[in-house]
Amino acid sequence: MNKYLSVAFLLCGFAAAAQDVKVDTARATDLKDVVVTGQFGPQTLKNSVYNVRTISSEKIRLRGATNLQQVLNTELGFRFSNDLTLGTTDVSLMGMTGRNVKILLDGVPMVDRSDTRESLGQIDINTVDRIEIVEGPMSVVYGTDALAGVINIITKKPANALFNVNARVQEETVGKEYNGFTGSGVHNQSLNLSWQKNGWSALAGGSHNEFGGWNLPPKTATLAQFNSWGTFWKPKEQWLGNAKVGYKNDNFNIWYRLDGVNEVIDVRYGINDLGKGKLAAYTTDRYTQQLQSEWRINPNLQLTAIAGYTDLQRNTRTVLHDFTNNTEELTTAAGEQDVAKFNSAIFRTTAIYKLNDLISFQPGFEYNRDGASGQRISGTPVISDYAFFASSEIKPVNWMNIRPGLRFIKNSIYDAPPVIPSLNTKFRLSKTLDLRLAYARGFRSPALRELYYDFVDASHVIYGNPNLKAEESNSFNGSVAWSGITTESVQFRSTLAGFFNKFKNKIDFAQDPNDDAVTSLFNVANFKTVGTTLDNTLIYKSFQANLGFSYIGSYHDYSEDEQFTGSKVIWSPEVSASLNYKLTRLNGGVSLFYKYTGDKLGFQTTTGGYQQTKISGFSFADFMINKNIRKFLTINAGVKNIFNVTQLNSTATSASSANPHSTTTGAVPLSYGRSYTLGLTYNWNKI
Repeated sequence: MNKYLSVAFLLCGFAAAAQDVKVDTARATDLKDVVVTGQFGPQTLKNSVYNVRTISSEKIRLRGATNLQQVLNTELGFRFSNDLTLGTTDVSLMGMTGRNVKILLDGVPMVDRSDTRESLGQIDINTVDRIEIVEGPMSVVYGTDALAGVINIITKKPANALFNVNARVQEETVGKEYNGFTGSGVHNQSLNLSWQKNGWSALAGGSHNEFGGWNLPPKTATLAQFNSWGTFWKPKEQWLGNAKVGYKNDNFNIWYRLDGVNEVIDVRYGINDLGKGKLAAYTTDRYTQQLQSEWRINPNLQLTAIAGYTDLQRNTRTVLHDFTNNTEELTTAAGEQDVAKFNSAIFRTTAIYKLNDLISFQPGFEYNRDGASGQRISGTPVISDYAFFASSEIKPVNWMNIRPGLRFIKNSIYDAPPVIPSLNTKFRLSKTLDLRLAYARGFRSPALRELYYDFVDASHVIYGNPNLKAEESNSFNGSVAWSGITTESVQFRSTLAGFFNKFKNKIDFAQDPNDDAVTSLFNVANFKTVGTTLDNTLIYKSFQANLGFSYIGSYHDYSEDEQFTGSKVIWSPEVSASLNYKLTRLNGGVSLFYKYTGDKLGFQTTTGGYQQTKISGFSFADFMINKNIRKFLTINAGVKNIFNVTQLNSTATSASSANPHSTTTGAVPLSYGRSYTLGLTYNWNKI
């Protein structure tokens, strides 16, 4: 009850502060956002045949976020899980794990080493212009992995000014722990420069992120103290860099972009009786290159092309450090010295041809190549995927838009579904009411890490399975969007959506039937998800409010087993809200972001049957204040994780199949507690 009272007090204080401030008549934002993900060309949200959610650069700025997780954790349908053993974080969307979520950087797929979508935490938040989210299978357009949906991270373009300088410094406590600018706490610095003239443009930038860990045992802690210490978060340091150069005129646009990240996670194990202790470092180096172009040949024909290449390397290095004489030597235990290398190449080209005002076509070709090597990878496997896809937009009348699509696939390793169909429709029932109905078949190909990656150390024996089949799904989606109030000072939009997904050949971890000590991946189950969401946006002059609800359920094969007596569908509710108010007289604003996530139910195997498990629900909230100082400076400050949530109660008695690396039972780590943040941003333009 106290957490709900806290929210009420915050809202009351927010309203009281607003009463003394003159309201700016300019609208805080505009509901006519332009989206590009999955579209034939840039379209407004209202005209898009897909139900797309957007997170604008303004909302990202108001969050004072230091990574994408902090932006998405209060969005409907998103849930994050933390693996403190490996120092990684995974995302789930609409009840489906990160394996089924396609993450794109400017339309280029991100590469991940393991099942977790840790790439989401290796994108420089300071380069992000906006985020577009399309829920439901997008396999016709984007191929494998896009069963739950697509998260497209769209980076910033060079500023309209001749020259722009943007610098940011932000400091945060980690719970109650903090040390100025290094060590304990969160420390972020970034610098970005851009230039443009006569169609030519260039930008370059870099960021440094340091997380000092939380609740760490002392450096002098013994092995026994480490083993009994409890939950702690490992220190992490990131260096991120980017560069982009391009040329654009009325009919042609071409640009090249390079993104790089170096990430180091430090691990300690405690000191033994001889004064020696193991020290480990997980080092990730990622480089993503992309070349993109658009050519408008004539008003009715446009060509686009994307070429991308990603190189990812994860290095595990473990030493035995002698603290008595400050010497060290490499350890020899299984898994303590490892280099895993992954690379991915993509080439994608599409043509958009407008036959007339009623019919447009979009044929395309896509080639993907994934390769890997390393001590834990069987051989040097390579998977090649060739796909031809075609879709069209048919507008027989001005109130109807029909978009059928097909994707034809040939894969070098597994038997891919020969044809993937989709059908999206949009009906304008009135000037203010739009109906969208869609069917899509999705698929997810077994990844290299699932086919050939073996994880063996002192605590785990996990093998890949080269005989896996592709996951398939049938998905039905529908939504009704009402935008009945659109005036100069007031806007209101409400969207009610529902979905049903049925999965076949779901890939999951399970014990090897021939050896109980071995965990591997199998096509173990069919699976269904169903749910509904209601999302509302209100803008009144300088005030903006978003309020959303979702109710998501999943149906497992266990429900059909005569030994299982639980409910056939297990449900989880969510409530999300954000409030933003522009304080004109103070030349600033205040923002509140809140989300309630209900209990997460699941299953685990037991002797002779199944047992339902539960991870408790929680409330999460951030409160931020921002103020412009003079012309070029903005200061932001606030409180994150107001309710001080650190762990969630869990009834599971063993590591979950979704996270076989986890050894923690009885509690699930969520965050490091309530934190306080203060940041300064400098933005200068030369016209």
